[in-house]
Amino acid sequence: MSANEPVIQIRGLHKAYGSLEVLKGVDITAHRGDVVSLIGSSGSGKSTILRCANLLEDSQQGDILFDGEPVKWKGNGHHRQPADAKQVLRIRTNLSMVFQQFNLWAHLTILQNVMEAPVTVLGRDKAEVETAARAYLDKVGIGDKCDVYPAQLSGGQQQRAAIARALCMEPQAILFDEPTSALDPELEQEVVKVIKDLAAEGRTMLIVTHDMKMAHDVSDHVVFLHQGRIEEEGAPDQLFGNPQTERLQQFLSVTSHL
Repeated sequence: MSANEPVIQIRGLHKAYGSLEVLKGVDITAHRGDVVSLIGSSGSGKSTILRCANLLEDSQQGDILFDGEPVKWKGNGHHRQPADAKQVLRIRTNLSMVFQQFNLWAHLTILQNVMEAPVTVLGRDKAEVETAARAYLDKVGIGDKCDVYPAQLSGGQQQRAAIARALCMEPQAILFDEPTSALDPELEQEVVKVIKDLAAEGRTMLIVTHDMKMAHDVSDHVVFLHQGRIEEEGAPDQLFGNPQTERLQQFLSVTSHL
């Protein structure tokens, strides 16, 4: 697959909860090696896009393609759901998700947390996975925490463990859902550094964030959502330096920006 081909394509995506329409026809593309950040106020639909891309949520209309392969659907509207369970599993294992609240298993050590999915879901060799898991924990700066439990770590360390867990799946892309919003500013910077390092490596990432500085620094493309639609999008310098729409100007004036 060539570098300029899309890893994730979302076309005309609609999502509603009952009569509440959350996404009203959204198009997003992340090419290989792209970092795409989604910004916007709470309730604009940012996190819903990630959950639909990862098939954690069913959408009512629109296409989702992974590596050029469209998700197969059955049913229509609120009855629409993925038709091929094997395809869902394949897509989910290739789109690792890092959540706002870490979602680590409290009863497992950090090393066990990172190893769990590659061993149980992918069926990979345990010894090989352990070697990889230790390397990824080193990579995110907590290699010395392998044998402790999540409750013994700071929030920043837990989030870095969650990133190591995502990396250990060897995914084609990583989805970050507000990865720093549960953290104090000091701990936030530990996580931002890891994300910047991953961006510098050319990893494909879709990031929902409230951190405008990080969005500016790591992104190839920034998407501003407002009330379930894309209000404005473009290169970070353009979007933050010269916002075209009144909505984005208002949003940037009340967020901590550059």
